Parts: sequence; structure tokens; C-alpha cells
Amino acid sequence: MQALFRRFHRSIAVAVTAAALATPAFALDTVKFMAPGSVGGGYDQTARVLGKALIDAKVAKAVTFENKGGAGGTLGLAQFANSTKGDPNALLVVGAIMVAGIEQNKPQISLKDVTPITRLFTEYNVIAVRKESEFKTLEDLLKAFKDKPTSITWGGGSKGSIDHIGIADLASKMGIPVNKVNYVAFAGGGEVVAQALGGSIKVITGGYAELGQYIRNGQFRVLAIGAPERIEGIDAPTLKEKGYDVTIGNWRGVYGAAGLTPEQRKDVIDAVVAAANSNVWKENIGTNKWSPNVLTGDEFGKFVDEEHVRLRAMLVEVGLISK
Repeated sequence: MQALFRRFHRSIAVAVTAAALATPAFALDTVKFMAPGSVGGGYDQTARVLGKALIDAKVAKAVTFENKGGAGGTLGLAQFANSTKGDPNALLVVGAIMVAGIEQNKPQISLKDVTPITRLFTEYNVIAVRKESEFKTLEDLLKAFKDKPTSITWGGGSKGSIDHIGIADLASKMGIPVNKVNYVAFAGGGEVVAQALGGSIKVITGGYAELGQYIRNGQFRVLAIGAPERIEGIDAPTLKEKGYDVTIGNWRGVYGAAGLTPEQRKDVIDAVVAAANSNVWKENIGTNKWSPNVLTGDEFGKFVDEEHVRLRAMLVEVGLISK
């Protein structure tokens, strides 16, 4: 009887051990994403794709999303920094637009108050018009812009965003005073798309991921892309090949909470890098025409410091902030 009892307990122990081994050892629990922009915008798209990729890579149990737009993403940054200290399951989507927003708004909370994790990709802006537009080529558009700058309404992200800086830079290269650029800023991608499709905005500029579905179904016609060289799958010339030394692109990545231990930070970095190698992530890189350029930890933090210097100089150059 005692032998039978011992065999029974050994069987139970083996079963429990097997069950434990069959359960994935997740690096992260439920990841809470802060997307500091509206639903459907670039921050939001990045968060949702990365969330799926974390699940696909089996490095997170689940994901949740919160959106908090405004001031180039700095409102979401402030909420994230204040509410997540020490939480290894919290991720904030960041990008060049947020850096520009910090330089303009000088908020009390900056990226120095959170933890750099990973830069993921750069997304280059397209310049597009609705299919009914009188502008069939970039040359058509820029001739009208040169002849009467204020007649062309440009729609894109928030004031001082990469969208805004890019168009101001293009105007400067064309000899057009920046104060003649009729740029209309929007907090979210959905609103500017609606205005452009309705004809209230003559030209829209933004990342391909936000505009891709409208481009593919023929509602928007791409006149140019702000990449250093042509991107496969986008039938449009670069600004550079048309004679304008202008690149318009927004990198994106993620920061973690303040107060992470070195071990926690390493776990988060490893999880995000694993997600960036997943099939889900790679499929979306192709679909969205993102250019991957992974950079992690302190190297990413150093890059962001350099971006503050670069973008501040551009904001000064195009007249959006003073020296």
C-alpha cells in the first residue's frame, strides 16, 4: 500500500513538472503600451504591430494599449513617466516627432525621465494628393507652390513635427520664405486623411503606413517620397532625384519606465529585439515600407541625444523656434 502511495505521488510530481515545462517562460507579463497619439496614427500603429510581435515571439503573455495625444507626444510621455516607475511591463512608443515636440514645448518631463530601450525603424514621408487633384506630377505641384506658395495647403502632423519641418525645409531649398508655407497641423492621421480626401487640404504628407491603404486603392496619388533612395513597392521618385536635397523621415522606437534595474532593462530589450525578429514584425515591415534600423540601450539613448541637437537646429533653420 505504501509503495502504491509513493508511486502515486511520484506520478503527480512528474505531471506537475511536465506541465510547468510546457508553459512558456515569458520574459514580460502583460505589456502596457502608451501610444502618445491618436488611434490609427504612427505611434498607435507601431504599438499595435509591436504588441502582436511580442505575442508572436512568445516573450509577452498579453498586451494592452492606451492613447494619449497632444503636443507632439509629450502629453503621453508625461503620463507614462508619472504612472509607470519601476514597471518592466510598460512601453512608450517614441519618435523624432516627440524629440521635436520636446524642443518646442520644453515640458517639465522629457525623455531623460524614462529609459531608452530600442530604436526599431525609420519611416520616410510620402507627398501625395487625392486622385482628383490637378497635380499629376511633383513638377506640377512645385511649380504652383513656387508661383503662389500660400495657395497650396499642406496637411500633416502637429506643428513642428517631422511632416512640418520637412515641408518647411523643402520650401527653404526652393527659395520660398517659410512664413509663406500654408501648413495645416493635425493631431491625428485620420483627421488629416479625411480633410485631404475631401479636398480641404491640397497636399498630404506623412508616413506610408498611415496612408498606404488609400494609396493602394487609388484614393491618393504619390508624387514623391522623402527617402534617400527609392523604396521598393512605392512608385514615386525621391525628392533628391528631382533635385531637392531634402530627406523627410521619422524614426520610431520604444522607451521603458524609469527606475528599471539593469536586469529588468536587459529583459525588456531582449524581448523587443526578439519581437523585431518575429514573422509578424517582418511582414509588417514589408507592408508598411518601414526601413529597419535596430539600436538598443545606451546606444539608442546617445542617438536620441544627437537627435535633439539635429532637430533643434532644423527647427531654428525653418523659423519654428528661436536660437
